[in-house]
Amino acid sequence: MTGTAPRDAVTAWVAAYEEAWRASDADAVERLFTPDATYLRSPYDVAPLRGHDAIRGFWTADRGATFTVTAEPVAVEGRDAVVRLEVRYLAPEEQEYRDLWVLRFAPDGRVEHFEEWPYWPGRSYTASDGS
Repeated sequence: MTGTAPRDAVTAWVAAYEEAWRASDADAVERLFTPDATYLRSPYDVAPLRGHDAIRGFWTADRGATFTVTAEPVAVEGRDAVVRLEVRYLAPEEQEYRDLWVLRFAPDGRVEHFEEWPYWPGRSYTASDGS
């Protein structure tokens, strides 16, 4: 991927991410992310994961989970992409959420910046506390 993230390349990267996540393949982190990649688990994450070791540790926390994923790139511009996902965990307990991934690709096709915007059913989507 030389300077741009074409839609097909984004789709292939997301599929490889899902496959590695599903298999708890922590070694895939090196194939998917640059060595100094940042990984924000939410847009306001004050302690983003940095580098392969930190991302690997996060991935192994989900080991043994059963889930389904549907994903679709909704915007691709230059090296940046936004992907809309729906994830349904079936085990160890049922949970679903929708997510946006904001990705910045390095020229070699790996991601150098990963930012999640997750939303769960029944949780407020505003900053208001309701009062």
